Amino acid sequence: MNDTRTILKECPVSCFADEIAPEVEKQTALMQELGIGWVEFRSGDGKGVADYTEAEAETLMRRLEAKKIRLSAVGSPIGKINITDEFGSHLDSLAHIARLAKIWDTRFIRCFSFFIPEGEKPEKYRDEVFRRMDRMVELAAKENLVLLHENEKEIYGDTAPRCLELMEQFGGENLKATFDFANFVQCGQDPRQAYDLLKDHIAYVHVKDAAFGSGRVTPAGQGDGHVKEILTRLDEAGYTGFLSLEPHLADFAGLSGLEKNAEKRGRTDTEAAFVTAYEALQKLLCG
Repeated sequence: MNDTRTILKECPVSCFADEIAPEVEKQTALMQELGIGWVEFRSGDGKGVADYTEAEAETLMRRLEAKKIRLSAVGSPIGKINITDEFGSHLDSLAHIARLAKIWDTRFIRCFSFFIPEGEKPEKYRDEVFRRMDRMVELAAKENLVLLHENEKEIYGDTAPRCLELMEQFGGENLKATFDFANFVQCGQDPRQAYDLLKDHIAYVHVKDAAFGSGRVTPAGQGDGHVKEILTRLDEAGYTGFLSLEPHLADFAGLSGLEKNAEKRGRTDTEAAFVTAYEALQKLLCG
């Protein structure tokens, strides 16, 4: 743990390491260089997390253990389908991911609340969203796991009031909230208002920022996400969960200026973007 932090000293930093490189070996190499000991595993070596077999999951676990890296959560795609898509096979996929989570020794599985057809009101699909979420939470309860709902743009639970609906209906031991600053900004939602509504349900934090208007992702603290303010409020509230870095900066316009030594370090664009995101988070935590 970085002992120079001024806030959230007990919060482990995790990350979506597939933003470093597709290959697990390259992912873990940079994580070790930066001192990151946790990963929110989403994909690696050409496979999305849901496509891993149990045998492949065991092999991955051994590889990560050898590098002293653990899983903070399974970065699953569950719920990231259209609300009009068939659901039965998707629920089967969640059951499979639940088995993988146990192999990987984590109780946390990321989830979403289904994409709403473009131009239609989310309220029209509320009953079907709730029916599906009920089945998902029931499965999580049976397996003693925790679904972490991410406020992804264009799903039912993209704005804070609809996230709160889901938490009030299903929140508890098996469904909690992941707070994503950038996604709220991209939905036109003030993250400070979102925090006020959801603070009692937040169990996990995704660290990325974005600008109102363009929606462009920026390093943490350089957009309109009020990241420093909300991290400080989380600290004051006693939050001790994960801070999971999700850079989304590979095409960030200011990257070359921010990572001035990228060429000297011999980094790829994605590696440089990841380092930029990591250093921006450390600055907020230590500044």
